[in-house]
Amino acid sequence: MSFSNLLMKSCLNQGIHGSRVPSVLYTGTRQGHTIRGKPPGVARTLEQRLREETLSDPEVVARVNIGFPHLKEPRSAQLKMRLEHLKAQRTSKELEKLARSNKLTIDLEKVQQVYVKTTGHHDLRLMADHYGIFEHLYGSAFFVPRVPLNINYVLDGGERLAPVYNGNVIKPVEASTAPQVTFNGLLDPITGKAATSDTFWTLVATNPDAHCTNESSSECLHWLIANIPNGKVNDGQVLAEYLPPFPPRGVGYQRMVFVLYKQEGRLDLGSYQLADGDYNNLEKRTFSTLDFYRRHQEQLTPAGLAFYQTNWDESLSQFYHDVLKCKEPVYEYDFPKPYLADQKFFPLKQPFNLYMDKHRDQKRLNKEYLERKLAQTHPFDGPDTPLRYPNAHPIGSEVPSWLKTEVRKQRLRMGRVQDY
Repeated sequence: MSFSNLLMKSCLNQGIHGSRVPSVLYTGTRQGHTIRGKPPGVARTLEQRLREETLSDPEVVARVNIGFPHLKEPRSAQLKMRLEHLKAQRTSKELEKLARSNKLTIDLEKVQQVYVKTTGHHDLRLMADHYGIFEHLYGSAFFVPRVPLNINYVLDGGERLAPVYNGNVIKPVEASTAPQVTFNGLLDPITGKAATSDTFWTLVATNPDAHCTNESSSECLHWLIANIPNGKVNDGQVLAEYLPPFPPRGVGYQRMVFVLYKQEGRLDLGSYQLADGDYNNLEKRTFSTLDFYRRHQEQLTPAGLAFYQTNWDESLSQFYHDVLKCKEPVYEYDFPKPYLADQKFFPLKQPFNLYMDKHRDQKRLNKEYLERKLAQTHPFDGPDTPLRYPNAHPIGSEVPSWLKTEVRKQRLRMGRVQDY
């Protein structure tokens, strides 16, 4: 009985007998099922319960911005400039003529410049958060890359370029030589205007996933250039020569991160200088971005960021032997053995031969299939000529069903034996 009918019946009983009847206990239903537990307005969601069990101090887990602030123009000035631009666009007869004749073209380079200047650095910060760059390099700190960092690997003798942008994939064979790095070192990251004096920068290339000789969460330092004057990377002080990425086989993708720091002045970073014989010494290249920043946070401020992903390819086999002077590591996943139920005396609804093969030694079984394959192949003439109409040849009625299937597979050259 529905709730409305039950309420009507209660009202009729009160009107006829003139006495008050007991209140009816109503149990909610949903699609024919009784709603158990507390109502939705009272019961807590799974997210609320997990949040209560994992309480944390907001001041402890709060993220800290260690980068440069950005001085924005007043909103009224931005709106005025935007309206002036729209007005100029609408009053331009040349643009209207090109648009009506379908000849209006858009300069993509100008669009890219506007994007980098307005929202590009914020999008890069979000993508770096997505890939865990800030978490694994700085812990609870982050920064907005105010200085656009352009990095390109030269391929095919300069005919092609492999740019580094937003976590794209670059193979180790493409990153075998030091890339070309350019940025505008004459601009102030805060105001975006020209600097009044000489500026000095530090470029660090590190891999938070590559250190295979240290079990701790250490990084591998691939490149370190300090005291770069006015954005001229070639004139900087090279403390660690460029080492190409070398992700081992079987570990998947690794992240290669380039961080650009702005210096308050010339710095003495001689403690990070690698000797001539330590180029391939991975222990000497042990690095920690967080410790590096804590040690020099009064003189260095992160201003630029670029990163890409890389994974193993065939060129690294020679790199491990010739450059790193070590055996190439190979990582494989140790899959658990498939579950095999106890053998039955007579399995029902299962192919007899396939069921028996499950409980046999796989090496012996593979050898048997290989011998059967070689027995059908002449060493000089090759395999026997297949039947023209394989399914047209009859099979005796006394042959069991599982063996008939095997004979059909053999005639059609199908089945497991063809894998050998």
